[in-house]
Amino acid sequence: MTTQHLSDADLAAQPAAYWTGVAYEALIAFTRARQAELGFTQPQYWLLRNLSKNDISPDGHGMTIPELREAMRSYLRPEDDLTAESETLLERGWLTHDGDGRLWITEAGDAARAGLKQHAPAIRDRIHQGIDDADYVTALKVLQQMIRNTGGTEA
Repeated sequence: MTTQHLSDADLAAQPAAYWTGVAYEALIAFTRARQAELGFTQPQYWLLRNLSKNDISPDGHGMTIPELREAMRSYLRPEDDLTAESETLLERGWLTHDGDGRLWITEAGDAARAGLKQHAPAIRDRIHQGIDDADYVTALKVLQQMIRNTGGTEA
């Protein structure tokens, strides 16, 4: 579908589900490509964030792969292999594991997480290039209303 020569009225008739799907795939692909260029994957970053008491983890306690998968259920993609991703982080010394199969973030892993997080603003800036904050907020409010209109829940 192309919008190069569509009027505003024509654009207003476009299916939101199509365009949100195209946007989702493009944004994920772009983000993951930038992260790969920097030497890490999005799932690796999520693992570190979910295990860090300085980020998403409320207590910094270790978690098993199934617990991490459950914690990430709203944003994990079907192709994301947390076992393989965690093995890479174990090899780097960013994670360790205990006898109960729980993964724990190491001091080096938390430092790496903080370093990786520093790249997020540049990625966001590239995605938001040419879009002012007011337009972005309006777009999100429209999407939130569509979610409410269809009985969905805002995660």
